[in-house]
Amino acid sequence: MLHAKIIDVSKEKIDLNKAKKFIASSKFGASIYFVGTVRDQNDNKKVTGITYDSHDALVIKSFEEIYKEAETKFKFENITVFIEHIKGYAALGDTSIIIAVGCKHRAQAYEFSRYIIEEIKKRTPIWKKEHYEEEDSKWLKGNPLVDQNQLK
Repeated sequence: MLHAKIIDVSKEKIDLNKAKKFIASSKFGASIYFVGTVRDQNDNKKVTGITYDSHDALVIKSFEEIYKEAETKFKFENITVFIEHIKGYAALGDTSIIIAVGCKHRAQAYEFSRYIIEEIKKRTPIWKKEHYEEEDSKWLKGNPLVDQNQLK
């Protein structure tokens, strides 16, 4: 049973070709690439770029946990996964995250990929500072490092 993964946070621009090379295999009938990019508008504000910050060790730990949960939940054989998120400044149109999944069937690839991105958005400590055309930059609400319910 092949299960392979690469998980990383990069201070350099991230490259889809790296993900494609990593998951390329004749064992797979499906490859899915989720590529998140910086868009030019959010909440009716013109965005000029985003700065991403993270606690790298915790991000990698979170990515690992999410990957392992997906493996357990879906129990697909012969799957490979690539997850990489940028850290630092990203201009409009730049790639902020890549999730690549290679497996036997397209439905499996879609399920696995969707699970990973949704869980990353909910749980991973990555923070975004949006830069605006006509306003000061602003940190957006992110995921806390500590579950606030545990502090009560």
